[in-house]
Amino acid sequence: MNWNNCFSPKRYGVDNGKRDIRSEYERDWDRIIFSSPFRRLQNKTQVFPLPEEVFVHNRLTHSLEVASIGRSLGKIIGKKISQIDEIKEDGNARPFYRNNLKNVIASACLAHDLGNPAFGHSGEEAISKYFRKRDTDKTEDLNFKKNFTEQEWNDLITFEGNANALRILTMQQQGRNKGGFRLTYSTIGSIIKYPCESSASNKKILHRKKYGYFKIDEEVFLDIAKELNLISDNVESRVTYKRHPFVYLVEAADDIAYNIIDFEDAHRLGILTYETVRNAFIKIIKHNPKDDIERVKEHADSLMNDKNESIAYLRAKSINTLIYKCSDIFWNNRDQIIKGKQNKSLIQSIPELKEVMDEIEKISIEKIYNARKVIELEIAGFRIMSSLVEDFVTSALTEKDKRDKEQNKILGLLPKQYYFDESSSAYIKVMHILDFISGMTDLFALKLYRKLRGIEI
Repeated sequence: MNWNNCFSPKRYGVDNGKRDIRSEYERDWDRIIFSSPFRRLQNKTQVFPLPEEVFVHNRLTHSLEVASIGRSLGKIIGKKISQIDEIKEDGNARPFYRNNLKNVIASACLAHDLGNPAFGHSGEEAISKYFRKRDTDKTEDLNFKKNFTEQEWNDLITFEGNANALRILTMQQQGRNKGGFRLTYSTIGSIIKYPCESSASNKKILHRKKYGYFKIDEEVFLDIAKELNLISDNVESRVTYKRHPFVYLVEAADDIAYNIIDFEDAHRLGILTYETVRNAFIKIIKHNPKDDIERVKEHADSLMNDKNESIAYLRAKSINTLIYKCSDIFWNNRDQIIKGKQNKSLIQSIPELKEVMDEIEKISIEKIYNARKVIELEIAGFRIMSSLVEDFVTSALTEKDKRDKEQNKILGLLPKQYYFDESSSAYIKVMHILDFISGMTDLFALKLYRKLRGIEI
């Protein structure tokens, strides 16, 4: 892999794309933003499930903000890479970095959360726990786990939103186009944060807690790895690769957004005081040599009649500081990054900001993510998703001639694009069910749960 061969305008699932007034990478943005999975993000949890206050972020507003930050990062880095000598001499590479890296990063940022189920991490855990319980509960069928291979089972007991995003972007559903969204390989590769199989997501083996693709999508992943010249990093016969360099920019945009925006949301909800948020943001901004910190403080104080507006101003300044700091880290470590040897995220690699970012993380865990209203709704979300998984998976894995009327009616609720062949393996049947459940919005999952439990008719 090098800067000349790590991108591709080719589209997954299509032999040749038609010429358009838009670049191939601009078309990626448009395909994502007009898609149903993207639209459903407006009712998926970011931090605060089913927020009553419309100004609190959901997955859709978060993704749009991440894309905005990602575009800036891509533009800064693209301009710098286009000045490298070997890039200047390449008729394909220089236009790509000058004009389109920003579009690739922005599009990948739009898509990075598409695989997250309803109720955020509670939804992921609910799906995983159902299968772990089937493995340990002595009252269950002891042969249940035997229906799956080792990697298939690992996929199910550690359901991963990152892997699910890749699946959503590339899978062919019943009656739909081959290749899914048919995005460019460059954009797809930029969202694969953990380029390994589920059995390699072992901290002792690879220092990774997560993985990038399900077993059912292995051919897709390997095709992308080949097209983008990803560096193989096989450990103990497990499929693993080095990260694509663009992933660091997508990750940085996400890190910047949620670290800063969660603080702003918590202030608006009265979870954090004005002083706590103001002081944290000032500690970030003072490291931006382009800002006069005293003038920033003075302007923020002039907005004290509307503290939300004061925090919004400091939030914008903080994000701007982090964009330039992360850009500097990427550029200064570009040789390590292209070789796949960068082991820390960009935001974790800024030495002068480590203390304040650690402080923000500590406060977020203690006061935001563990706030009573967050925990209450997370528990509710967990139970809703657990029940839906149990209802649909149990029905799907019961032999057709042994299903009762209730189970047949439950499967009758599946939309056509999620139908499965009765002769399929247990794993394929389960993945079709999880495609349906993981795509639900918070409200749809809640309503379906109420109807199946007889709470609402």
